[in-house]
Amino acid sequence: MKIVDAQVHIWANATARPATGHRQVDNFTAEDLLKEMDEAGVSGAILHPPRAWAPLSNEFAVEAARRHPTRFGVLGQFSPDQPEAREQIKDWMRLPGMLGLRFPLVRPNEQAWHKDGTLDWLWPACERHGVPVSLLAGRFMAEFRTLVERFPGVKFMIDHCGVIHTAKDEAALANLDLLIDMAKLPNLAVKATGVQNYSSAPYPCRNFHEPLRRIFDAYGPRRMFWGTDLTGSPIPYRQCVTLFTEELPWLKGADLELVMGGAIREWLNWTAAA
Repeated sequence: MKIVDAQVHIWANATARPATGHRQVDNFTAEDLLKEMDEAGVSGAILHPPRAWAPLSNEFAVEAARRHPTRFGVLGQFSPDQPEAREQIKDWMRLPGMLGLRFPLVRPNEQAWHKDGTLDWLWPACERHGVPVSLLAGRFMAEFRTLVERFPGVKFMIDHCGVIHTAKDEAALANLDLLIDMAKLPNLAVKATGVQNYSSAPYPCRNFHEPLRRIFDAYGPRRMFWGTDLTGSPIPYRQCVTLFTEELPWLKGADLELVMGGAIREWLNWTAAA
């Protein structure tokens, strides 16, 4: 089985310490990640540049994908509030390993972008240029749903099962019913990433098993993607893998292979990792 991690950060020369919960190091390189991937049995990973603490991380991720095209793809990030962004997006998907965009929208100056008009130009541009988008949308689910409905030609992904990213356990899963209802939107997929980061239960994080089953039943194996958000994980990489491959008895066979990597390769058309 070819396992692909749907969300991992790498960075170098951090200008600020990583966000709370992530490894408090100035550098976590492609080589560091590859070593851990090999030990955990992970074939590929989708890099998410953490520009909040490493402003040049998009270029760093693209270079990693250029050097390791079968191991790394990128959901990149630029500054959509800057005039040059409207030109950047035209050739965005031509960058080495580039598979789309990802915006966390958590920094103070970004938190209103989804509703203040800053991003209004971006969605039709993504539709026009075929750019998938992933958002950390748990704190604005109603607006996110409207966005997904308005732009059916954009492949959207929601990070971390749509959790409230500042909470844990039941509080983190406050959006679950909304997320399940949104499964009727065919251009939306769920990144089941960082599950262990939002559970205070010990491995295998049993309080998330039933929510994961509900998400799987609603979205199916082709729109649910395993991943770790590794640098924020309280458990070893290998356990992040076995949480899905060994601890969820209802996830098996072809469905397991899709959730663990096949589906996100299809969704993002990542042919280099095939």
